[in-house]
Amino acid sequence: MTEKIFSLPVVNQLSPYLSQRQIGDLPVIVVNHPKVRAAITLQGAQLIAWQPHGEQPVIWLSEKTAFTSGKAIRGGVPICWPWFGPAGQPSHGFARNLPWTLSAHDENSDNVMLTLVLESNEQTKALWPHEFTLFARFRLGEHCEIELEAHGDYQSSGALHSYFQVADINQVEVSGLGTHFIDKVNDGAEGSSVDGKQRYAGQVDRIYTQPEDCSLIHDKAGQRILEIYHHHHSDVVTWNPGVELSCSMSDMANEGFQTMVCVETARISSPMKSAPEKPARLATTFRLRKKR
Repeated sequence: MTEKIFSLPVVNQLSPYLSQRQIGDLPVIVVNHPKVRAAITLQGAQLIAWQPHGEQPVIWLSEKTAFTSGKAIRGGVPICWPWFGPAGQPSHGFARNLPWTLSAHDENSDNVMLTLVLESNEQTKALWPHEFTLFARFRLGEHCEIELEAHGDYQSSGALHSYFQVADINQVEVSGLGTHFIDKVNDGAEGSSVDGKQRYAGQVDRIYTQPEDCSLIHDKAGQRILEIYHHHHSDVVTWNPGVELSCSMSDMANEGFQTMVCVETARISSPMKSAPEKPARLATTFRLRKKR
């Protein structure tokens, strides 16, 4: 899927390293820089590819997702906001399903920076009665930085719902999650992890409420470690659908669960509080460690 994105025809060359292309119904901003390749859809301000030079793709994207206007993209880094999960309709909020505007971009020899914006309108007010301005900022290079900034006067919850590419989920371990979690597979029951590590023998959907500031994905079969730094967060969510749920999802291949894991920077147990002079923030940074 990653190669398909970078082979799309150019619709508009925005700068030496940035171009606008079209994938399905959706416009996508493609970054082709000496140090990184990446892509962000204007719908949802959603990162769907990030690949430092010389590395395998880091972001997982479903081969079966439909790039259809108004429909959630399966994979990448969806912005779940202004609520997480089924707290409202649509599930995980409306920010990931609406078109954003590219408001600024810049580039240098190390990275590319982009800012996208979403503002309240009659459609959003019908779903959530608040005025807001939402910024999504990306710094894409050998590291990947994503920041969500929410202006207005309200409380919200959300997550940067990051899907990561792994070689074999059976050989994946995520550390740095803390000990306490809410187990959504087990009807929201509370649980405890002795070592703050998560393994994936079946379906996993857990909200860790006392996480460390950095989670590590140990991709043993892929012989790499991915560092996920969490900023302004209260929780970290980790998810893998397992074989049964994967087979039931129309936008994921039956075996899709085998090559992905979600580790999400989130504000769920403690809401984000936006005030007129103090926007709320949620941010994450991805870094690949050198291969062992």
